[in-house]
Amino acid sequence: MPLHMATPHLTIRPGNPDFLDLPWEIDLTSWDHPRLVELPTGVHRHPVRFVAYRHDIYAIKELPRKPAVNEFESLREMRRRNLPTVDLVGIVERDWVDPTEEWSTAVITRYLDHGFSYRELISGGGFGARRTQMLDAFAGLLVELHIGGCFWGDCSLSNVLYRYDAEAIEVTLVDAETVEIHDELSDGQRSEDIQIMIENVAGGMADIAAEQGTDLDNADLHLGEDIARRYAGLWHEITSDVTIRTDERYKINERISRINDLGFEVGEVEMIPTLDAGESRLRLHFEVGGRNYHQHRLKYLTGIDASENQARQILSDLRYFEAKRDAATPSQKSVAGIQWRAGVFEPLLRQIEDSGGGDPIQAYCDFLNHRYILSYHAGRDIPTEEAFEDWISSGRPGISLDQPTSD
Repeated sequence: MPLHMATPHLTIRPGNPDFLDLPWEIDLTSWDHPRLVELPTGVHRHPVRFVAYRHDIYAIKELPRKPAVNEFESLREMRRRNLPTVDLVGIVERDWVDPTEEWSTAVITRYLDHGFSYRELISGGGFGARRTQMLDAFAGLLVELHIGGCFWGDCSLSNVLYRYDAEAIEVTLVDAETVEIHDELSDGQRSEDIQIMIENVAGGMADIAAEQGTDLDNADLHLGEDIARRYAGLWHEITSDVTIRTDERYKINERISRINDLGFEVGEVEMIPTLDAGESRLRLHFEVGGRNYHQHRLKYLTGIDASENQARQILSDLRYFEAKRDAATPSQKSVAGIQWRAGVFEPLLRQIEDSGGGDPIQAYCDFLNHRYILSYHAGRDIPTEEAFEDWISSGRPGISLDQPTSD
């Protein structure tokens, strides 16, 4: 075959390498290239390999043309809607290959730093102490996707990656070849997606049981139904309308705060006049957005990028700093954010990075948790320097699932 006929059609988003040095003339499974790196990956129905460039690592997945183009377009639109997906980088089309062939097309995404598959959470036949966190996170992902008009069509535990997010777990969609994007989803579409999830999760747990030699009767085949119950509760919590008296407008802020506490942002509040037993009332309908309220709040106040629950915990450290500072010299919140970042966050982050590897933002949250536990047991505020020394000498412990609670 002439060399020019084996030159692929590449569409690459700005800010990334051109990838022209990779051997696109052959299929991905045949590559033997110095940029290839071995990284843990979940179960995939299509070939996936990783390549390293100077500043980033990229995942390359080969699949037939039609699902590849759908994945490329879906990821692009989902990112535009601020939905939790991997970063889309580009698509590679080998025009000389039959479009139904597995290697006809490749989708390139940015590797999710510190991400891992659900199999790394498994302890025995279940998920150990992280079970509730994983199920809540997965249900939250589904709610967020459905609010954003995304019908997944192949929802399973294998099609996402997980990251530790302060005391919780963050879930990111990585496979979008079956996704359909709509302005909004009907109840029927949501129900269908949930049913697909239940069946896929049961199949995944059966596969794990077989791999581990566990009797199928002991496999967690009802895990998807557990996720569905959590999904239904969260969906009702954030999308249900509320009716109030006209003199109860304070309940509007209460409701917004509750939705924000769950991590979701509120775009608009529609106040619809109505009558109840002859009394004038207001029915409140909340337009709910993405699950990144605290993330956006931290970014606005300090310029720091963090995941949702990390941002929630770091904001508590900012409020702790504000409380101590305001007792001496009250000033504006914007000034406090700058002072805290320059005088507290960045110096401590440098110390954390010097003390070991891993995700530095997660390590910062681990330290905040350690300082809180020390202070709780001591019955007083433990200074940051003292707490940091204890955290390092204790081996940089992560966030414990068993938190002390006040009586």
